[in-house]
Amino acid sequence: MSRIGGLARVLRGASPRPIDDPKWFDDESSTGWLRIADVTATDKYLNATCQKLSQAGIANSRLVLGDSLVMSICATVGKPIITRMNVCIHDGFVVFNNLQTEREYLYYVLSSLEPKWSKQGQTGSQMNLNTGIINSTPIPIPPPPEQLAIAEALSDVDKLLESVDALIAKKQAIKQAAMQELLTGRTRLPGFTKKWVTKPLSEVGDIRSGGTPDTAKTQFWDGSLPWCTPTDITRLCDRKKLIDTARTISDEGLHSSSAEIIPPRSLIMTSRATIGECAINLVPVTTNQGFKNIVTFAGTDVEFLYYLITTQTSNLASLCGGSTFLEIGKKQLGDFTITVPKTWDEQHAIASVLSDMDAEITGLEQRRDKILAIKGGMMQQLLTGRVRLAEPGRQPAHEHVAP
Repeated sequence: MSRIGGLARVLRGASPRPIDDPKWFDDESSTGWLRIADVTATDKYLNATCQKLSQAGIANSRLVLGDSLVMSICATVGKPIITRMNVCIHDGFVVFNNLQTEREYLYYVLSSLEPKWSKQGQTGSQMNLNTGIINSTPIPIPPPPEQLAIAEALSDVDKLLESVDALIAKKQAIKQAAMQELLTGRTRLPGFTKKWVTKPLSEVGDIRSGGTPDTAKTQFWDGSLPWCTPTDITRLCDRKKLIDTARTISDEGLHSSSAEIIPPRSLIMTSRATIGECAINLVPVTTNQGFKNIVTFAGTDVEFLYYLITTQTSNLASLCGGSTFLEIGKKQLGDFTITVPKTWDEQHAIASVLSDMDAEITGLEQRRDKILAIKGGMMQQLLTGRVRLAEPGRQPAHEHVAP
């Protein structure tokens, strides 16, 4: 074990003052101004920054050359990156100079420490980590050839993750293009020729609101009826299906409030603050007052309606009113017009195409999660010495990751 301070010179960044003075910045400069947002938007390597510094700005900050190891120490605490360009860092970062260890090996060690340092950082106006804590932190240091082998093994997994991420992004772009074509009628599926019809949502389904029982009365809560809030929508594992909720209410709570039971395979939609986030409930649910729910009539495919509404969020938001927060009312939503295929069969066929695309994307995301879990296990084994890579170039002793 060696302390980080004995393996590198840890230097904190500096900022030109006042930071909002335009003389410090120059869009034509080749030296970036590293911000926390740049770090959170990247993974291992930094190739670009949103802002660039002028010569005056560079002279009043800390210059970090390309291929340096940098780590954030405030706000997002403990996230390391390797620069691929010259940057300047402010005092929310440190740079590791004069390395006595392999750069990429230390990068992965720092990455493994990020959860620990997030808890260890000092709190003020925001979380931060000081150089004393960093310098005094002990880390395992195998011989240089083994450091390289460990870094190479973990880097191979990172490349696999990048390829899966790129495939997910490609599939999402294809789905967006398909939605633009299929949900507008610009492209028709084979066998369908009937003209689409325009109708208000009140003719598509019965619009029902939600409500919240008195939170001070325990008998209204923890019953058998799922009670949905916007948080339940944002945490969905399946991108459109709701099967449970964090909280439940009792029959007494239902009858004491304006909440209504929404039957399965209805569209539940947020209608306050964030407008138009929706899901299809697979079980009977109730919702709080931040929803407008559509119990579809015969002739309307609920999955088609789900996809169509997700493309209409900006139009729905334009109908909102309210002084405290934006909200769309029941009448406003009911009067909102949509253009849909005349037959249920065509609606269902379109929804099936988009659902298949969603299933493929979900499968890729699950694969990515599995690879991440494998990488986490590799880091725990390789970076602690519990599993050794005795010979450079030897296949690492870890679970096989299929390409």
